Amino acid sequence: MKLLIITQVVDTEHSVLGFFHRWIAEFAKHCEHVHVIALQVGQHNLPANVTVHSLGKEQHLRKRCGLKEERSDGERSFLEEQISNLVIKLRYTTRFYRLIWQLRHDYDNVFVHMNQIYVILGAAFWRATGKRVGLWYAHGAVTATLYVSVLVANIIFTSTPQGMRVRTSKRAIVGQGIDPVQFLSAGHTADSTLQLITIGRVSSSKNIDTLLRAVSSLKQNDIAFQFKIIGGTSTPTEATYAKQMQLLATELNLEQEVIWVGPLPHDQLPAQLQSADLFIHDGSTNSLDKTLVEASFAGCVVISSNPSYRGLTESIAPELLFAPKDHQALAAIIIAQHTNPTPQAAQVRTELLQTCSLPGLVSGIVARYKSKLWKD
Repeated sequence: MKLLIITQVVDTEHSVLGFFHRWIAEFAKHCEHVHVIALQVGQHNLPANVTVHSLGKEQHLRKRCGLKEERSDGERSFLEEQISNLVIKLRYTTRFYRLIWQLRHDYDNVFVHMNQIYVILGAAFWRATGKRVGLWYAHGAVTATLYVSVLVANIIFTSTPQGMRVRTSKRAIVGQGIDPVQFLSAGHTADSTLQLITIGRVSSSKNIDTLLRAVSSLKQNDIAFQFKIIGGTSTPTEATYAKQMQLLATELNLEQEVIWVGPLPHDQLPAQLQSADLFIHDGSTNSLDKTLVEASFAGCVVISSNPSYRGLTESIAPELLFAPKDHQALAAIIIAQHTNPTPQAAQVRTELLQTCSLPGLVSGIVARYKSKLWKD
């Protein structure tokens, strides 16, 4: 099988999308050749049968940083910014069409990761040339572009029922794709200080305030702890939220216990997770957050309000689940796990290894491409 993968970023150093490098390498094990078109390309080290093509965002980012340093008259005007963004998007689109045309004899199937706009842009060409198109979509949001992409794609891959909520016979629920080799841990030596961690963008959808209010209860109960928050911001709104959360941590007298680590490359996360006792999470999205699976693989006891995670683990360890934004319930679970850890956490890990490992995910996706039993 010859596969074209389309994704946002190929870069092992990327704090959010660095994991996808391993997905590409896994696909390469099953394919004669893999071509990858990415909006942005950075550090990568992929097998010989993988060719990576960039739409050029990394060049734009370098150029933009240079312009900011050179300008002495302040920021560009709103109109200048809008015109610049339009020109850049047209440039990306032109490169995209040129690449899917030039490579047309070098791929049989297309796998688009998350960015459904590419399914829409390439739909007419791929249908005319007989390519089969699969979209990976695992997010709680249901948008107009998702509806259109469902109409024109052959199959929609997703992690859980909540990860793709458009009702269609094209939906294939295939689990998550976490590399067990990267995250599996034999365990760590217990510390007298309880080690808590959470990973993800610092945004309102992550309900960081719930986590901070919950851990403040530990201090009131004289439990020594450290809480690492790993993740950055990507928009001005998120930056404002991060400052609000830092102020809240100060108000709760948590300056010594809470560590704002910031974003880290994906390959540094296993060590962080393997040194933690509890992973706490209160995201507002319905789709399965992959960090929950990564944390479980790494040996953390995972405590979450995520509906998709609940669907996978409630029958095994309901005592590790709480209602969204309920900081009191979360605090009670943390204290209970500190004094009497549940043995069911190991069972959760075993279950997730069966349903959410990267080799199993990619094997299942490739098998569906080869079966050709989907709708045209």
